[in-house]
Amino acid sequence: MSEEQSETGTGWPSVVPGRPGGPAGEPDPRPQAPDSDEVSPLAPEAEPGEGRPESPEVESESASEGSAGGSAAAAGRRFTSAGVMIALLLGLLGFTLVVQLRTTSTDPTAAATRQEDLVRIFSDLDSREKRLRQDIESLEESQRQLRSGEQGRQAALEEATRRADELGILAGILPARGPGLEVRFEAGAKPISAYRILDAVQELRGAGAEAMQISAGDRATVRIIASTYFLDGADGSLVVDGRRLTGPFTITVIGDPTTMETALRIPGGVAASVAGDGGTVIVEEREVAEVSALHAPVKLEHARPVS
Repeated sequence: MSEEQSETGTGWPSVVPGRPGGPAGEPDPRPQAPDSDEVSPLAPEAEPGEGRPESPEVESESASEGSAGGSAAAAGRRFTSAGVMIALLLGLLGFTLVVQLRTTSTDPTAAATRQEDLVRIFSDLDSREKRLRQDIESLEESQRQLRSGEQGRQAALEEATRRADELGILAGILPARGPGLEVRFEAGAKPISAYRILDAVQELRGAGAEAMQISAGDRATVRIIASTYFLDGADGSLVVDGRRLTGPFTITVIGDPTTMETALRIPGGVAASVAGDGGTVIVEEREVAEVSALHAPVKLEHARPVS
């Protein structure tokens, strides 16, 4: 070996840069390392992202894309939850509207009530108010007359007579006549019950009836006053104030005919209830109705006038 060479311990001399590695003209027996620009055809190509570090710019962009993707996913989940909640609220609102419409459309009272019936009822109430106002004016005039001398005494006598007549009619001890109705009840599959007759009497009183009587098929008649009671009898008969009456039954009533007929024919009223039992209510207007049956005077045992 020359001085420029030294043992490496492997049997291969180390090569001094700038000098050939062996004898003159002989190539270096060690395999040469491939250049960095040369790639072996058998070596697999490195995939993007493998074997080499990515630049900080690429990592930053990847992190930004990941953050943006996460934010978009969270926003999508929030949007989906809000959409579901809105859809549920709209569905609940629609269901409520449908139920309300069905309830209104299937209400039998609202469906059966006609506009002309309502107008007639309002007109009757207005007429009744006018009559009451006239009564008030008449009473005030009577009061003024009572406060004046001889004319007052004569007015007092006339007023007492008028009041006695009115109380006699209400108590059933005096006959009465005037415009009114005849209401006839004819039974169907079921007999006319005492409850239906009592309902009719109450409706007529509420409509301004002033005097009433009930007649049976055999023309037996009973005056109806405040204390009159009705019971169901045998074989479809009625017991009125202790007297047995057989059908058909006819109530003769004095009062405003239009108002009383409207009260009997309102939806769900007396006529509709009797028709539901298979019976019939026939209402006839009378220019002059006569209530001639009298009631025995009621003897008071406990009540006394306040002096």
